[in-house]
Order: sequence, then C-alpha cells, then structure tokens
Amino acid sequence: MNAPIPLEEVLRVNADTRKATIGLPASESAGDHRFPLTPEGAGQLVERGFRVLMQHGGAAHIHYTDEAYARCGVELVERAEALGADIIVYLAAPSGADSRLIKRGALLLTFMQSTDGIRLQLEMLLRRHVIVLDLGRILDEHGNRPFADILREIDGRAAIAVASSLLADAVHGKGILLGGVAGVIPCEVVTIGADMAACAAARSAIGLGATVRMFDNDVYRLRDALLQLGPGVTGSSLHPRVFENALRSADIIVATDIQSRHAIIGADMTQLLKRGVICFDLTKHPGDAFPSLQTIDLDLASPSDNDPSVPGRLCYINAGNAVPRTVAMALSNTFTAMLDDILVCDGVANALKLNNGLRRAAILFLGKCVDPDTARVLGVRPVDINLFLQFS
Repeated sequence: MNAPIPLEEVLRVNADTRKATIGLPASESAGDHRFPLTPEGAGQLVERGFRVLMQHGGAAHIHYTDEAYARCGVELVERAEALGADIIVYLAAPSGADSRLIKRGALLLTFMQSTDGIRLQLEMLLRRHVIVLDLGRILDEHGNRPFADILREIDGRAAIAVASSLLADAVHGKGILLGGVAGVIPCEVVTIGADMAACAAARSAIGLGATVRMFDNDVYRLRDALLQLGPGVTGSSLHPRVFENALRSADIIVATDIQSRHAIIGADMTQLLKRGVICFDLTKHPGDAFPSLQTIDLDLASPSDNDPSVPGRLCYINAGNAVPRTVAMALSNTFTAMLDDILVCDGVANALKLNNGLRRAAILFLGKCVDPDTARVLGVRPVDINLFLQFS
C-alpha cells in the first residue's frame, strides 16, 4: 500500500497593500504659481508605488492639462483631499486654512523661511504634528543643495531673459538689444555677488552679447566664478568708487547673496542709476538689496511698469516665477530621487535617521520644533532632532 504523498499548498497572505499618497495642491499664493512636477515626473512616482493625488487644475499655470497627468496615472481630486495626503509637496508656505487641512503626522515638503509673517501657519503645523522639511536646506551626498541650487540658476537665467524682453520693448522699453550688433555698444550688466544665480545671469548676458561686471568681496568665490565664465566677465571687489561708476552706466543690475552688507543700494545710490535701468533682487530676502525702490513680483509685472519715460525706478523680485514650467521640469527629477530615498528607507523617520542631508532640512518633527530659527519665531525651545530620532 502506497503512503500518501504530502503536496504543497499556496498559503494566502493578507499583506497591507496601502500605498503612500503624495498630494499636489494648486498654488494659491499671490505671485507664486510654481508647480513641483510635470506629468512625466508624477508618472515616475506612480511607477514607484506611490498614489499621486493632484488637485483639479493644479498645473494650469504651467500649461499642462489634467488629462496629461491622468494619462500618467495621477488621480485628480479636490483640494482638501490633496492636502490630506501622507506627503504634501507645496512649494510656497501654506496658508492658515491649508495648514488646518493637513493631517496629523503628514510630511510637508516646501520652501519655508521661518519669519513672523508665517507664525500662525507654523503654530498650526506644530499642533498637528506635521513633519516639515525646508526644500532649500536639503543637502545631497556632496554637500550641495539640489533644490535651492536649481531655483537659483533659474532665477539668474530668468532675470536676464526678462530684462532682455523689457529693454527690447519698443513701446514701454528702450527698444534696444543687449548686444551682439557690430558698431553698436552693447548693454552693461552688473551682478552683485558671484553665487550660482549671479553666474547664471552672467552666462546668459554674455550669450546675448552684453558686457558683464561682477562684484563680490569674497575673492575666492569671485575667482572661481571668473574661471567658470571666462574672459567675457570683468570681476572686482566692492571698491566704492569702482562700484559706483559701474552702477552709473549699468542697464541691468542683478543683486544676489553676498557676505558683505555694503552692497545694499540705498536711496542716495539709486539716484545715480540710469532712468529705465532694470533692477533684480535675487537675494534670500527680496527687497533688501534696493530698500528705497518699489518691488514688483515678476509674476504680477506688466511691460509698462518699467517705462523709461516715467520718473522713478523699480526692483523686480522672484524672477523664477516668470518661468514656472521650467521650474517644474527642473525639479521633477530631484523630487523623484528624494522620494525614492524615503520609499527605500520605509518611512520618513527612518529616512531622516539614515540621511543626514534630509535631517538637516527638518524644521518641525511630530509636534517638536527642531530648528533654532523657527523656534525663535514660535517662542519655544528647539529640540535636537538627533536625540529625538534616537528614541522615536
């Protein structure tokens, strides 16, 4: 008699198939209509196992339709549902009303400078135990700031592109090209600073035929910038007389972040500028470089603002807002790589433990303020996130 032979049987396993959700609400901030992801970028996140929830019409300002995102697997939802996702990507600081819609324990990825102007939002996010990462502070393995650097480069390029258009306007501008025409003296561009935004502006200006003068008191940074840009740029430290003479003849002035505060162009110096000069403030605190000038967000500007026949001068800010689709295209790959790290680490807390570049960007973490600057705004004592993560 043959003994029975045991056979294998498939065991049913009830696994948790819930996917992490990523919310993409439309920007409702005045003068900031940037959007973080293109349809292709969002589709890559869907392929990696995320559910991507985008508010209806969220990408209208970058001229992508809802259908383009839907074809890539994105789910179209109302604003409240997009803000209720596990991970919310919202480039501008959220409003108070939006902060109330973010669920407890969610991760908010944003560019958020801790100032008194957003104290109420910070308090709401703190009470709701939201994890907030400032995208501008995130570091990669080489110590670079991928998100901040991308936007700085775009700001510099956009400033020159917009300035070129304003100068060439035959009705409201001077009706001139930046340069490149034989027998015609090219326009003069002055950059204050030698950071990535200044180098991007200088590179664009050189390509259009302008002459460029770059000023910075950090001689080492200035030397590196000049080596990158080549002989088309003249560099100088901020010697008062040399700097003043350059401002007098400049057609475009681009102010970026520098170490020295002597580059602030006050009311006395603005009187030296040409009528119709185009000024851009690309510093971290827009408006500080030209405190006596009226500031205009480029997203809200019109060609008539800088009419050379009208007395007075203006300062344009937020240059990157003029090209929001380029911003989305540039940021998409960086977001995909960062969210991949979070997925591989099996959660935000683990990602912060294992990734020092992400950990340094944390402002709030599950009801605790972990950033000294934010703590000063909130009037609380900051917690060392390293100690907090160790016991979380």
